[in-house]
Amino acid sequence: MYRFRIKCGMTKNKMLIGIDGFEVSISQRVGVGRLAVEIIKNLEKIDRENEYRIYLPQPPQPDLPDERKHWQYKVLPFHRLWSQLSLPLFLFLDQAKPDVFLSPTHYAPRFSPSPRVVFILDLSFLYFPEMFKKTDLYKLKNWTKYSVIKAKRVIAISRSTRDDIIRYYQTPKEKIVVTYPGVDKKIATLKKLKSMDDTEKIKKKYKIDGDYILYVGTLQPRKNLVRLIEAFKKLKAQNSKRKTTIKNLKLVIAGKKGWMYEEIFEKVKELKLENQVIFTGYVSDRDLPALYQGSQCLVLVSLYEGFGLPVLEAMSLGVPVVASNVSSLPEIVGEAGVLVDQESVEDIAQGIKKVLSFSLGERKKIIEKGLEQAKKFSWEKCAKETLKVLMEVANKNV
Repeated sequence: MYRFRIKCGMTKNKMLIGIDGFEVSISQRVGVGRLAVEIIKNLEKIDRENEYRIYLPQPPQPDLPDERKHWQYKVLPFHRLWSQLSLPLFLFLDQAKPDVFLSPTHYAPRFSPSPRVVFILDLSFLYFPEMFKKTDLYKLKNWTKYSVIKAKRVIAISRSTRDDIIRYYQTPKEKIVVTYPGVDKKIATLKKLKSMDDTEKIKKKYKIDGDYILYVGTLQPRKNLVRLIEAFKKLKAQNSKRKTTIKNLKLVIAGKKGWMYEEIFEKVKELKLENQVIFTGYVSDRDLPALYQGSQCLVLVSLYEGFGLPVLEAMSLGVPVVASNVSSLPEIVGEAGVLVDQESVEDIAQGIKKVLSFSLGERKKIIEKGLEQAKKFSWEKCAKETLKVLMEVANKNV
């Protein structure tokens, strides 16, 4: 049964759920931050029975749910070494201990008086350690390992990630639950509001002229952007007689700088593509739908993806996708996109050319497949499955 705390104001049928809100404190969220904020927002929508306490290093961002009687934010005055020191310390100091603690941020608190549930997005750092800074690699390898070991349940965002967790950490399969991310409802809503004028305004804002193919994501080595740029150069050299003129095609790379990104910019200069490759920097959720919809296709040829959210977003907006035939991407794309060998510049170029060369009928068919595939994923479903895991752990059915 739940550990009831009637003295602390909790009713008999409620449980207290603690959540690590570190990543949602960031205004320009990517990857784990986007997942964390959607989990938090949707838990607030679907669950009015339990009490929630979200621990933050600073006051909540304005897009987070408002506080109410059973939904509270706790800003910690000391937040250095967040998951290692400050968060564990305040969890122990809290008079009312959470019945279960959720970390949607890859790292669980090192010590906790409450049973832990942790989201693991991917284990790319074990596949490509050379693509991470040494300090980041140390944290990823060591902190992720203890998080998986100490957690009562691990939530993986794809079957591919689940299989990696089993392989690398010898984790029992029954300890891991696969829960897929979804599509931001704002994107689906904004889709209906976008017109050709809106798309042209966004293109003008980011200085995009003419047709373009699109990449969305952080600039980092794992995203394989150097090969994408090389494939774009090869594609341009081949030209095309189709309606979409490859000669004037642009490559738009949308996302903020991550780490070890210098080679990406150097490759553009080396291939003399400065006027044909456009770096937009971080793009807000308000601008993203129009940027997607104005593109000829989305290209995500990462060396590894735990899920690949831009692929799902593109499909939900009726945009064809070209994606790597590796890790979780075939699982997410299904038969709704063109899969390529991410290590072959030629194959990437041919995959993009295939989409650009589609007849109107072929393009319509792949768009319809993408829309149907995208319907399988939703943040509300993700939140419901997460809540089920939390209740099982709090109820000690593990």
